[in-house]
Amino acid sequence: MKIRRFLKFSLLVLLLASPALQAAEVRAAIDPKALAPLKRMSATLAAAKAFTYHSKSILEVPAVTGQFLTLFATGEIALKRPDKLRARLGGDAPAFDFYYDGATVSAFAPGTKVFSVSKAPATIDAMLSGLQEETGIRFASAPLLYSNPYRILTRGLTSGVVVGPSTVDGTACEHLAFRSPGVDWEIWIETASRALPRRLAVTFTDQPNSPRTVVEFSRWNLHPWLGQRDFVFHKPDGVQEIPFASVVKSAGR
Repeated sequence: MKIRRFLKFSLLVLLLASPALQAAEVRAAIDPKALAPLKRMSATLAAAKAFTYHSKSILEVPAVTGQFLTLFATGEIALKRPDKLRARLGGDAPAFDFYYDGATVSAFAPGTKVFSVSKAPATIDAMLSGLQEETGIRFASAPLLYSNPYRILTRGLTSGVVVGPSTVDGTACEHLAFRSPGVDWEIWIETASRALPRRLAVTFTDQPNSPRTVVEFSRWNLHPWLGQRDFVFHKPDGVQEIPFASVVKSAGR
């Protein structure tokens, strides 16, 4: 009888302790040294009232055969808080322009001469969240554009490690790796005081064949001069209006 009582008691202790042990394991899987550069980077971006940067990306895009094709893209991004964003993308994938002026979002694919204009929330944060929820479209670097990148990047984290020192285009960086539900991602952050992101690699593990995107950032300007006109889409002649998600698809994004 004593043995049975002991076994029952031991089993109860294990069941009660299991959630706490799992939570402890998750905390232990996230190295605080990996979070520190992420906090510095987020503070830099959040403090900037406006910024611009250039990007080079490697995109994996599904072909009609089911095979992933590798495309090389370029981008010019401009942001002005709290309600202005512009992205001009080019490269191997067809050109694609995106505008957000605080009231509407506009997408334009010059190659196929199609566009879309839709009403949008009043802030960049709300617009980006609504865009993903309504269209299912995920831009790999979107978390960096929020008012609090750290909160977005660390949401649901299950692991985080310091890979080690690295160099991106001659700039000393810290290479970090993280995992979240549906996403594995790595980021290279400058070791200098600005702690700006220089490279981002994202694998969408919740998608068939786990497509991967790698983005490199350059020519950061944290004090650009940007006017209202920089974020307004002017519809060219001879273009057709179609649903937003279809514009993105027509551009292979």
